[in-house]
Amino acid sequence: MKNVTIYSTPTRSYCNVSKAFFKENNIDYKEIDVASDQAVGQEMVAKSGQMGVPVIIVEDGEKEEIVVGFDQPRLINLLNIKN
Repeated sequence: MKNVTIYSTPTRSYCNVSKAFFKENNIDYKEIDVASDQAVGQEMVAKSGQMGVPVIIVEDGEKEEIVVGFDQPRLINLLNIKN
């Protein structure tokens, strides 16, 4: 099972689009709101090298893939979503 974490803010449209995409495809995810906690924002930057959101992390065992922004084709591939 793949673990999905999304670093997001409540007002960023691509964060909301990403979460809607996960819900539509029955993908469980953990949401981390970087707007309310600077420490997790710094954690996100350390992992991704990016300050923009969303930053989506897909973990599969010890392998971790980082997706910056809402890259639907890449998420479909990483999460093995059938269209």
